[in-house]
Amino acid sequence: MMQILPAIDIIDGRCVRLTRGDYAQKKVYDASPVDMAARYADCGVTRIHLVDLDGARLSAPANLAVLEQIASRGEVETEWGGGIADETALRNVFDAGATKAIIGSVAALKPALFADWLTRFGADQLILGADVRDGKVAVKGWQESAGLSASALIAGFEGLQEVICTEISRDGMLGGPAFNLYKSLQTEFPSVAFTASGGISSMDDLRALDAMGMPRAIVGKAIYENRISLEEIKLWSQNG
Repeated sequence: MMQILPAIDIIDGRCVRLTRGDYAQKKVYDASPVDMAARYADCGVTRIHLVDLDGARLSAPANLAVLEQIASRGEVETEWGGGIADETALRNVFDAGATKAIIGSVAALKPALFADWLTRFGADQLILGADVRDGKVAVKGWQESAGLSASALIAGFEGLQEVICTEISRDGMLGGPAFNLYKSLQTEFPSVAFTASGGISSMDDLRALDAMGMPRAIVGKAIYENRISLEEIKLWSQNG
């Protein structure tokens, strides 16, 4: 059964959600990231998707204290993205307790550096972030285009184990995920474990992704807006 990864997006140490990656369309939620992580752990979730939105915009991690607090509890694995622009930042993220690091901009703009990291840090610790808008990979907090497709980006690296692909136009819109995009990528890269991200609005969306063989899916706004309940996530996780 597909693994559900609840998303916690962070600005100024608080849980937020953006719409289509637009920082001007920010909604702040009351629960703290640490409290939300604990709630998800209580539901049987084994990995949480954490995004440092300040870090993504600043090209340097800015909310590592939150990561440290979540990781120190030892309840869930954490995948962390946002602001990992150099090796110092990458090491700082791991030192703060991240289980896996998500690399997007470096992979697209400095592929030789990312290939080197895959060799030295291990493909089991690094996740490629291939987030697309209008068919092209977006970088630097989704504020710029790298000018290449997700397929071209993924094809440039050997030994990849995991890829997160967000369809940015669907992110935060609750209009359903990009099924055709994921089906195409799965067919082209059968050895890669893909994570669907963006647009998931209901358990029906999750069941449809599961039926097409997606290994993982990230759910964010649908939880905060009560489209998907913690009880439903608990039941899914228990059956997984």
